[in-house]
Amino acid sequence: MRASLLALVACTAFATAATAQAQKTYGPGASDTEIKLGQTVAYSGPGSAYSMVGRMSVAYFKMLNETRGGVNGRKINLLSVDDAYSPPKTVEGTRKLVESDQVLALVNSMGTASQTSVQKYLNGKKVPQVFFYASSPNLHDSATTPWTVPFSFAYDIEGSIYGKYLVEAKPSAKIGVLYQNDDVGKSYMRGFRKALGAKQSNIVKEVSQEMSDPTVDSQILQLQASGAEVLVAFTSNKAQAQAIRKAAAIGWKPFYIVPYVSSSISGVLTPAGLDNSVGLVSSYWFKTPSDPTWNNDKAMQEYLAFFKKYLPNDDPGDTTSVYTYMGAQLTALVLERCGDNLTRENFLKQVQGLKDIELGMLLPGMKINFRADDYYPIRQARLAQFDGKSWKPMTELITIER
Repeated sequence: MRASLLALVACTAFATAATAQAQKTYGPGASDTEIKLGQTVAYSGPGSAYSMVGRMSVAYFKMLNETRGGVNGRKINLLSVDDAYSPPKTVEGTRKLVESDQVLALVNSMGTASQTSVQKYLNGKKVPQVFFYASSPNLHDSATTPWTVPFSFAYDIEGSIYGKYLVEAKPSAKIGVLYQNDDVGKSYMRGFRKALGAKQSNIVKEVSQEMSDPTVDSQILQLQASGAEVLVAFTSNKAQAQAIRKAAAIGWKPFYIVPYVSSSISGVLTPAGLDNSVGLVSSYWFKTPSDPTWNNDKAMQEYLAFFKKYLPNDDPGDTTSVYTYMGAQLTALVLERCGDNLTRENFLKQVQGLKDIELGMLLPGMKINFRADDYYPIRQARLAQFDGKSWKPMTELITIER
């Protein structure tokens, strides 16, 4: 009887172990001990000002591995590749990550042109391309490219917020616009014009700039000559710093709006001159280390402690840093929710199911929501004005409805 009982217990234990093992489902890049992810970032080239996207991602997953043993007992192995902000190099690096390195997903990458260049390929391969630092309407197209899921304050949504504010606060102001002549700048313009509606006629001058332009001095002179009272500059870091300096040098003081991607105090305003930057207006949807409002905030203290330990040579006040920190948090949350079903299909399913997510570094009251039919997770922001030292809130949350 005892032998039979022991045999039954042994068989039951074996069956339980076998069942548990059978419940583990792995796709490429996943195993009992590791989850392999990929990322493309401009560590060099014209977009290298945003290389913090890569350094932050690598640091965050290193922290998870060291302090928590990774996610669900599996270490995170992030392969972060330099694409020099060049779409052909993005294609080359992405193909290697998918076909040779066999990553589970591409996460927290950067660059609108770069991400667009691999969007069709990754969707054809059914490889998740998620939480990247880029935006254009095509990258938010959940129907056509469901495997491409950005975590971004979409450029057209942000443009709409500025347009909505100007219609209400400065309905008669003459507006001049400087925009980057690519999908990024044109996306901002689409949203901006849509929100202006009948007030589009207030735009007295639009000029574009190329990423390769050595300066934007001539564009600023044209905009000043137009009589514009409001300057909206949808450009990246280098051009934005040049525009701020030039406007100050010629004594032009318009109501000056800059997008949040080029509102970094260390990356843009300091090179442009802090005195020159006083009065600038931008948007924000997350807490910033330069704002003393958050000095005693628990999430801010955790962020700064993480930064001090894992990125001691970088600036925690860089807006790119906070954004990518939250993107890495979302990636970790999705992996946690995947449990032992670490397939690309389940990874995407968990991304699409993120609802009412409250991240510590978001502004109070804000939540992240993804839906299978809507890849615009952020539709709210406040406006803030720079006082020479930090960004000070100037509005309540402005919402662009679905």
